[in-house]
Amino acid sequence: MVFQESQKVEFKESWRDEYLKTICAFANTNGGVLEIGRDDDGVIIGVDNADELLEKLPNTIRHTLGIVPSVELLSVNGKQYIAINVDASSTPVSFRGRHYLRSGSTTQELSGHELDNFILRRLGKTWDSMVIPKLTIADLDASAFRKFREKSLASERLQKADLEISDEALLDNLLLIENGELTRAAVLLFHHNPEKYVFGAYVKVGYFENDADLIYQDEFHGSLITMPDEIIDTIYRKYFKGIISYEGLQRIEDFPIPRPALREAILNAIVHRDYTTGVPIQIKIFPDCVIVYNDGRLPENWTVADLLKRHRSRPFNPKIAYTFYRSGYIETWGRGIEKITTTCKSAGKPEPLFEATSSEVTVSFFIDKQSGIISDNNIGGMKGGMESGTEGGMKEFEENTQKTHRKYTENNIGGMKGGTIDSKESGMKTTKQSILSVIQENNKISISGIADILKINRSAVQKHIDKLKSSNMIRREGGAKGGKWIVVLPKTD
Repeated sequence: MVFQESQKVEFKESWRDEYLKTICAFANTNGGVLEIGRDDDGVIIGVDNADELLEKLPNTIRHTLGIVPSVELLSVNGKQYIAINVDASSTPVSFRGRHYLRSGSTTQELSGHELDNFILRRLGKTWDSMVIPKLTIADLDASAFRKFREKSLASERLQKADLEISDEALLDNLLLIENGELTRAAVLLFHHNPEKYVFGAYVKVGYFENDADLIYQDEFHGSLITMPDEIIDTIYRKYFKGIISYEGLQRIEDFPIPRPALREAILNAIVHRDYTTGVPIQIKIFPDCVIVYNDGRLPENWTVADLLKRHRSRPFNPKIAYTFYRSGYIETWGRGIEKITTTCKSAGKPEPLFEATSSEVTVSFFIDKQSGIISDNNIGGMKGGMESGTEGGMKEFEENTQKTHRKYTENNIGGMKGGTIDSKESGMKTTKQSILSVIQENNKISISGIADILKINRSAVQKHIDKLKSSNMIRREGGAKGGKWIVVLPKTD
């Protein structure tokens, strides 16, 4: 039989007091066994002082760690060794003032917010259940309470009679008040500026041409209960483009990522995030993928494989999760990940990729070539404030693009104003005419934007643009961002 070390098994050739760290880690994790008298390969080499250890170890462990494990003397082929069987402890166990956990086959020391969360959970508390002193109901945002009542009533998670009570009574029913004081969850959910008390409690969304070049971004601040709808609406209005088709008279818009799937991923990030790190949730949008980054961690001893299997709901922030459930935002059956995957598959989209480290969970959605984002349309046509994510820049960009589409359709790819280009010619010249017509209506449009309007690929547009430039029919002033096209009209007698 092959023996090997694991999360619950550790081998030592002889005893040293520093191995109390391993016993401490077993007690703080899921229990385990430390065997003295085996080498790293699990081969029994025996110990010479087995009787002495059998008497010494129980007392040493009890006095140092405050636990009483089972210490056994075993023998195989005349070689004696010691097995110390440690049960999981319901309370935190420390060794010389330090706390340890098992991670794989290693012993790790806890510190900082990881230690805080560990101690709270072992004491039956969670980070979001702790109170923030001196805050009152009057400090919270009335609009957040209205939003919660609207969502809860619409989802039928609460009845009208349940909601026709004071805000204080509502918070009490949602288990967000402890000993008359507001919990961290209450402040995050209903305060207009929770970052005053929990640093980094917001969400960032940005569009990147590549890993380094940020084109524009948005930030979402305020109460968590009002945040999800605003984030989703902004992404689908400002960052994505829908491919329009019709089934009979019904108009269908096919977006690069199904709305329910991305919505579920963002809700999971908000609900399960570790708010102690001070790092906001980040949603990075690239031409070929969207990645949701979240500072958080999987439940103890879970891997991504466990996450993808059917499982019970184990929220990192149970107080926040309960309020989101009552509002109708989420379920409580641990089906969020399954819903994300099945929704993408049902829509004919690539399956998302889930990844997790000890401090971060990410969800990556992949965008196929038929779909895309608004930025592919018209990066060059975004004026001024677009790069800083201002509404003015976005509004102008949307109006310019819509105007170009309308005018292009009205002209039916005909000649330019004034009849300076002969619209009866065909082939290569007709495509040039189309490009000139589009440029004249929106001189800040990008090559990708032209390709999208004319329904031809970008390289073909680039080829025609090069020919138009060499014929001195157009020229470019400025760069790809912020520049514009100049159409050079021929001289007339």
